[in-house]
Amino acid sequence: MHTKTMEGLAGASMNMKLLNTPFRVYKEAERRGDKAVMERAMGYVGDFADKAEDYQKVTEKGMKEDAKEAREKAKTEQENAIRKRREEREEQEKRITESRNGNTDSVSIRERGKDALSEKTSPDHTGKNGGISVEESVDAVKTEPVIFYTKTGESAGSEPGATLSVSI
Repeated sequence: MHTKTMEGLAGASMNMKLLNTPFRVYKEAERRGDKAVMERAMGYVGDFADKAEDYQKVTEKGMKEDAKEAREKAKTEQENAIRKRREEREEQEKRITESRNGNTDSVSIRERGKDALSEKTSPDHTGKNGGISVEESVDAVKTEPVIFYTKTGESAGSEPGATLSVSI
């Protein structure tokens, strides 16, 4: 909150509270019929009301300045966000061009690794199939019957001439 806004609110509030005292004096003088005291009290009431209005104007100026500062702050935050996004985009484009140009890391496999890889891909390699070779498991798949179902869920049997081939 801007200082002018705070000053205006405090001043207007205090003058409105101070206005109550001469107004009370006015009411008492009116009851007694003392016109001179009534006029003097109304003069004080008018003065305090005028001061409250002046402070209200100060408050309005302070609120306008607050709004202006808030707009400027929002604008700078938006500009910073745009700048940051541009930098991130440029950085990402730079990474993309580097990866296209071949400025990336490469992996080399030692001879020991190549030998281990060739052992895993050999046909007599024993895998997770409980000691059964890959070729034997493929043969087992070929021999099992294939059952097809219709849309209603009934068994349609296997298609004649259908073969299953698995390449490893």
